[in-house]
This record gives sequence, structure tokens and C-alpha cells, in this order.
Amino acid sequence: MKKWPKIKLGELLEQIDRTVRVDPEGSYRLLGVRLEGKGPFFREMVTGTETAAGRLNQVQTGDFIYSRLFAWRGALGVINDDLDGGFVSNEFPIFRVDATRLDTGYLARWFQLPAVWQKIEEKCTGSTPTTRNRFKEQFFFDLEIPLPQLSEQRAIVAQLDALVEKTRQVEAHLDAVEREAEHLLALRFRDAIADAPLMPMSKLAPLVRREQIIDINSNYPELGIRSFGKGAFHKPSLSGGDVGTKRLYRIESGDLLFSNVFAWEGAIAIAQAEDTGRFGSHRFITCLANPAITTAEFLRYYFLTDEGLLKIGEASPGGAGRNRTLGLEKLMAIEVPVPPLGIQQSFDCLQAEIAALKARHASIRIANAALLPAALERIFAERV
Repeated sequence: MKKWPKIKLGELLEQIDRTVRVDPEGSYRLLGVRLEGKGPFFREMVTGTETAAGRLNQVQTGDFIYSRLFAWRGALGVINDDLDGGFVSNEFPIFRVDATRLDTGYLARWFQLPAVWQKIEEKCTGSTPTTRNRFKEQFFFDLEIPLPQLSEQRAIVAQLDALVEKTRQVEAHLDAVEREAEHLLALRFRDAIADAPLMPMSKLAPLVRREQIIDINSNYPELGIRSFGKGAFHKPSLSGGDVGTKRLYRIESGDLLFSNVFAWEGAIAIAQAEDTGRFGSHRFITCLANPAITTAEFLRYYFLTDEGLLKIGEASPGGAGRNRTLGLEKLMAIEVPVPPLGIQQSFDCLQAEIAALKARHASIRIANAALLPAALERIFAERV
């Protein structure tokens, strides 16, 4: 491996001060910096009266900035053309690179290395690790970066940029395929329910309650439901003593589950085989689809459509958040279009095929996301 000299950043960057006094009548485009080396971003537009800061610092294209509070988590990066002229608070030091010695793209890529974040964390000072770990400028300037010739830096940046573009194209392709699949599913569902008779949930999938007798010496693994149709998840176990007066209900595979406080935003799921034997609180509504008439998968899809969510919302009176509670009687009274069972089952097969497609895509996305970190490690291995 070619040896690169290590140069302190203090020899390669100069801190810049473009502080302006905040005008109450002015407008300011405020920026932030994402974690894990993902760079600066537009945060919000505020007026002078909407910010508590008396002064702000203006950035320009090519500036390098970081968050004193979160540099240890990779909140560092370069200002691009889209963010030129934006403003940051005094918690974001601004620097200009000596362009005759250091390429800003190379610098930004180097700061995407977790090993570099670890070096930063070792130098952070503050009272609590997660909120007060300020990375001061003198420590920033003391960091040593492995520095090949400028031409080699640019070649490395070009190589990494090409890799990033390829990964972006892969993500875009996967997104497009999934959008087409979802569109096909929506069309098939529209055709399936066209002219279908309506039936109330009380006949399609009546409530089922399997209340558990609590043993103080036993443990009870709980289940949660994510909003926006993202399925169920496993929560930690409760001991019998921790359950207290709370009622728990046993869940079995195939149950159609509703969160009574967040069903209106799509907290609706089907219990899978691995969820069997877990428990939900009284905030869970558990329904069991009548297999002679319908399927849980078909019902779940319906309730996550705009029409289905509208009906759930109407059955969840109240304000916002936890004040909107899905009523049991109101849920049972909701009427659902019910095509012949064979049509529902055919639609469920298509749902399963698309779910399998997304699962394959998820594996591809994980591998795709690992390409840049792997390339960075390969380039900078043993040089950090």
C-alpha cells in the first residue's frame, strides 16, 4: 500500500467568519448537517423574529462545516451550490479549504469514515455524551488526514462519486419497480371490489379476546403495531409483577390487529407465525376473519386504502394522537366490499408475490448501501 503523508487539518483549512446580525424584518434560510457523513441540508426558512439567535453565520459553496454537538456522529460536510447563501448558528464552525493542496470532495469522503468519527469522539468535551459532546475547533485542526497528491485525491473522489451514482441508480430502479407493482395491486383491487356487496365487520371478522390470567412469576412478551401499514414488531417481555392491573390478550397467527389509538394512521397488521403467543394490551383490537367469507390479508389491504382509512378515521372520534380512539362497536359496524372468496384469494396471491419482491429488494438495498462504506474502508484502510 502506497504511503500517504498525514497532515494536520490546521495546515489545510482556515476558519471563516461571515457573521451577520439578525434583522427582525429579514428572512433566513437555515441549514443543518445530517449524521453519518450525509452532509448539510436545508432545514427551514425563518424570519428574524422566529429565531432566538442574535447572530447567524452565512455559508458559501465549497465551505466545510460541522456541528460541534454531533461531529462525533458524523455531522460534517461540504456546502453545495443548492445551499449557497444559507445560514447556520454559531454551533457550526465554517472553514475554507486550501484548494492547492486539498480537494473538498476528498475531505468530505474522509469524514464519512466511522473510524474518523471515533477519533472525534475521543476529543469531544461536555457533561453528557449524547447532547453536550462539543468538538472544539482546536481538536478539529489537530486531526491528521492522509494526503496523497491532489491529482490522486481527485481520482479517488471521481471513483467514489461514480460508485455513489451507480448505487443511486440501483435504488431508483428498485423504487420504480415497486411503484409499478403497487400500482398494479391497486388496479387489481379496484377491479376486485367493483360492484361487490358490502358486509359489516361484525360478520366478516368479529372481535376475539383471549384474556390471559397473569402469573406473577411468568413473563409476557408483547407485540406492537407500526403505523402506516408497516406491520407488527416485537416488544420486550413484561414480568407478571410489571403487568400489574393491566389486561393482556394472547395473539395468534392470522389475527387481524388494530391499534385503537393509531389505527387512523394505518396501525393495522396481521399477526404472523412468529407472533403467536405474544400479547397485546387493551389497546389492541383483535379480529378473526371468517374463512368462509373473507381473508385477513384482503381486509388489511382494504383498511389501508384511502377509503378504508377514511372509515377508520370516522370510527375514531376525538382530536389528534391518543385522543382519537377506535371504538369497538364502530369498527364492527364498518361495511367492507366483499367479492367472492376466490377473487380475494387470487388478490392475496398477488399481494404475497409483491411482498416477496420487496423482500428481495430489501436484501439488494442492504448490499447496495454497503458498497460506499466498503470502498471507503478499502481506500483508507490503515491510513486513518
